[in-house]
Amino acid sequence: MTARDELVRWVESLQVTTTSLVRADGWQFATLDPAKSRRAAVLILFGTRGDPPPGTPSRPAPDDVDLLFVMRASSLAHHPGQVAFPGGTIDAEDTDEGAAALREAREETGVDSDGIEILGTLPEVGLPVSNFLVTPVLAWWTEQSPVHAVDTAESELVFRCPVSTLLDPSRRRTAVVRRNGFVSRTPAFLTPDAVIWGFTAMLLDAIFDGLGWTRPWDRSQEIPAPL
Repeated sequence: MTARDELVRWVESLQVTTTSLVRADGWQFATLDPAKSRRAAVLILFGTRGDPPPGTPSRPAPDDVDLLFVMRASSLAHHPGQVAFPGGTIDAEDTDEGAAALREAREETGVDSDGIEILGTLPEVGLPVSNFLVTPVLAWWTEQSPVHAVDTAESELVFRCPVSTLLDPSRRRTAVVRRNGFVSRTPAFLTPDAVIWGFTAMLLDAIFDGLGWTRPWDRSQEIPAPL
């Protein structure tokens, strides 16, 4: 079974369950206000490493598959300098969450959205610190295109990371933030470009667990979150 096949099978299985993608508490410093929350979407874009010729079959995960990330600008009010999936607020003109995620990814990374296949959406996840309800959109990069940081005031870096790197147990940690007596712990991934932690790392961890790709790692190895 190819990586794309596994992704499709998993996202389809989620349509018949009410299970949350990530736990709702224990890692966030605020409480979501449903009356004031805004809706957002992020694009979780898997693709084969490199640019395979047209018609080349997908290869198995995780060795030849990667993911697209952006590093948010350090000047932003929310989550400055953190690694994230491309995405943002769902606008009124967006037809659905997938359309919003594709638009935001195009605006942030310059990716050609015509070469992206939407596989499905994952359960909505609350992000209280910025009061967003976020829909992760799972996608496959069918025809790859160049990417870069389109607006450095929004994103300082755009990069792709091999899934094999993210799954490497030696690169996995638990990131810790201590604030006003509250302790937040989230998974963290040490990549050559940046440390991925917080909300994005929670999504990654849940996705890898759901797909059955996770390799056992030592959650007791803690690092301070790179704020």
